[in-house]
Amino acid sequence: MIEKILVAVAGRGLCEEMFNMLMDIPSLQRASVTVLHVVSPQVTAEGMATQLEEGGKILASAVQAMNVDPAKVNPRLKQGDPKITVCEVAEEEKADLIIMGSRQLGRLQAILENSVTQYVFQLTSRPMLLVKDDVYVKKIRRIMVAFDNSEPAKQSLKLALSFLKEISGGQLILVHVTKDLTGKTSEDLTANAEKDPTLAPAIAEAQKMGVSYRCITATGKPGETICRIADDLSVDLLMLGSPDRRPNIAKNFLDLDRLLGTSLSDYVRVYANCPVLLTRTSV
Repeated sequence: MIEKILVAVAGRGLCEEMFNMLMDIPSLQRASVTVLHVVSPQVTAEGMATQLEEGGKILASAVQAMNVDPAKVNPRLKQGDPKITVCEVAEEEKADLIIMGSRQLGRLQAILENSVTQYVFQLTSRPMLLVKDDVYVKKIRRIMVAFDNSEPAKQSLKLALSFLKEISGGQLILVHVTKDLTGKTSEDLTANAEKDPTLAPAIAEAQKMGVSYRCITATGKPGETICRIADDLSVDLLMLGSPDRRPNIAKNFLDLDRLLGTSLSDYVRVYANCPVLLTRTSV
């Protein structure tokens, strides 16, 4: 259940739009909201004062743009390194969901440019909803879950169903991709896809909650296939699990698999043409 939402704003309006779409879901309307804007340290006191003043305006504009009673919003203007501060505030607030915007950067470019989103994605243990600059935010009706019966995938399914049970006309799209890196691809969008044993537990949960669903099975490169299916079906929100595979001793170090681009969640985060919600589960 999502009871506390952290919205990290940067003045582009993306996160506010995404938040407003989520507010169509009745259960989320009861969540408390922290709106955060982080100002990077400046060399001079005058420069810092100017940045804080501008940051205050960005924060006030964001709160005004959000469809929520301002009295229920906790605005926070912080000074510091944005990527570290977002993680710290998420922990302080015990956020159940972080909403962040993401610039249109490739994986390597994001690493080299010290991307805030890349860093937070690596190190937070909190679910993240990411919205890229070039993504059109729509009302949430079609939610796609990349499902492989793993614990992170089950977390995504649980969250998706909690949303969809309250969305009139909503549909769950269950996708199971069998990895094939040879370049061969295939997709089954017919009723036969429901016979995929991997999807059986997800189908049972959807039926139990009375949520409309459809199933797709495919083979190919998982990241590319998931993004392509999301495009073809004009998905409004894509959800998948993103397990934290690092041992406890390495929690403060970046995951090399993700840095090198072999992580499925990293690929989808960068290349999906819709908002992406990544659930986090330690394994």
